[in-house]
Amino acid sequence: MLLVVTDTSPVRYLVQIGQIELLARLFAEITLPSTVAEELRHPSAPTAVRAWMQDLPEWVKVVTAPEGDDPMLGELDPGERAAISLGLSLKADLILIDERKGTAVALMKGLEATGTLGVLDLAATRGLVNLREALDRLTKTNFRYRPQLITALLAKHQN
Repeated sequence: MLLVVTDTSPVRYLVQIGQIELLARLFAEITLPSTVAEELRHPSAPTAVRAWMQDLPEWVKVVTAPEGDDPMLGELDPGERAAISLGLSLKADLILIDERKGTAVALMKGLEATGTLGVLDLAATRGLVNLREALDRLTKTNFRYRPQLITALLAKHQN
């Protein structure tokens, strides 16, 4: 079983597009830093996300990330910092993170990283999701992406 730690945005967007169960199907279990859990419960989070956080499935584990003073992490938001810090301390196999700067830091620290689009790509490869539908829903949220990434993903999975 892979040890997967996630930042806020992949969980947020997968809940919003009705595909959060993909994480359980792909990875069996995910670990949320407590800072990320707080961000997902925050009043500014979408209602569906806060509702999902009220009754976490058993495949989600919430863990407090170790504090650190790594200057590379200092420029990141608290959720990204916590996810990378926890990923490093647990020797995670994978970190789920969408933001470019956070992804770059995770990779520089030796972590394997992917984001919401990577999760949908993997799920499509395994036949677990209708990629076109999922991407259509995702583009209707405030998810930021480069249009060529969506085009490339759809082209990759055309049958």
